[in-house]
Amino acid sequence: MRRRPATMAAALLGAAATVLTFTLTAQADPGADPAPGGPSGVAAPDGLAPEMFAALQRDLRLTPAQARARLDTDARAGRVQQVLRATLGSRYGGAWVTPDGTAVTVGVTTAADAATVRDLGAVPARVRHGEQALAAVVDRLDRRAGDAPDGVTGWYADLPTNSVVVLARPGGDAAAEAFAVGAPAGTVRVQATTEDPRPYADVIGGNAYYIGSSRCSIGFSVQGGFVTAGHCGRVGARTSQPGGTFRGSTFPGRDYAWVQVDAGNTPRGLVNTYSGGTVAVAGSTEAAVGAAVCRSGSTTGWRCGTIQQKNASVTYPEGTVSGLTRSNACAEPGDSGGSWLAGSQAQGVTSGGSGNCTSGGTMYFQPVNPILAAYGLSLITSGGGPTPTPTGTSNPPGDTTWQAGTSYAAGATVIYAGQSYRCLQGHTAQVGWEPPNVPALWQQV
Repeated sequence: MRRRPATMAAALLGAAATVLTFTLTAQADPGADPAPGGPSGVAAPDGLAPEMFAALQRDLRLTPAQARARLDTDARAGRVQQVLRATLGSRYGGAWVTPDGTAVTVGVTTAADAATVRDLGAVPARVRHGEQALAAVVDRLDRRAGDAPDGVTGWYADLPTNSVVVLARPGGDAAAEAFAVGAPAGTVRVQATTEDPRPYADVIGGNAYYIGSSRCSIGFSVQGGFVTAGHCGRVGARTSQPGGTFRGSTFPGRDYAWVQVDAGNTPRGLVNTYSGGTVAVAGSTEAAVGAAVCRSGSTTGWRCGTIQQKNASVTYPEGTVSGLTRSNACAEPGDSGGSWLAGSQAQGVTSGGSGNCTSGGTMYFQPVNPILAAYGLSLITSGGGPTPTPTGTSNPPGDTTWQAGTSYAAGATVIYAGQSYRCLQGHTAQVGWEPPNVPALWQQV
């Protein structure tokens, strides 16, 4: 039973093991202002919009070569995360990219799993609590959100410190500690904050749309319409430019919604860069903690940062919103509901935050995959068609053509390059994970 993770690790590395060495060059001079196509001659990776490549360099202070290496590390971190979350279960303590972007760290609760992590080219870190245990603490606080004191602005699972952080305004430490009473020993820590999060409503985000005299922004196109922030409108509300109707909306609790557009509007798998171009959306593979992320908004354009924490809860004046992702990519009023991407992968829609793009701040976005799953929606990608809703269901029995972006369950069979393969481990297919390349995931039959 202990052999499968190691076997999977070795298979994923394969003959290209050296490619999984997460090492970058030194950080660029903080005062530098890199631009794509600069002296290094490094171009944006295939499929990544030049505008996003430039924004990564500007906001993360990277040279073109460093930005490209960072994107490669982030993508691999996502794959490591997917495999280990499935194989280690409750022993998995989460995965995160280090602040300098040079390595991927994976928390493990047993020493025996460290070798599996190393086999995948990541660095193991012994932790006391698994990711599932931290999520259970967050869920418990979420159920008590109505009792959260005024001094508490939110809470989240912080993977690098292996704890659940409860954010408290000055003077609110005692109230925050009382709010967290009952959590397992050593799982919660109170952290002082000056954040004053507010949802970014009544303004333009990605592309503008209107609800009466209010404005919000389109997140991502789906079959029949688009997803956006739930605080932008209630079920039944009408929109214009494009015309449509809110068919689902949740806020507070969560902050997501979807709008069914009227006939004549054509959803496309693109995000506006506000510089004369668009970014093509290729899918919605979840990025790891520490990965670079960029967001689009009409007020501040392209802005990039890193994913700091996941499964965060924030207390807005309207109530607590849970299940958000926390980032230092800045935003301002006018960016609400806008698109967040890691490379070409859709990550979520802007919920709210504090600060601005002059002094910096903390922002929160609602992850996109839970929106798709909640409403049974299919994301429109750059090819013009939908990708499967990430609900964990597999494709029907029988041989079908293998396709990146499809969720396969153990036992599913596919055809690739004229050969038939059986799935050994449930996963979402990605480029580079073609059946012949990952014998730990697929067996030829």
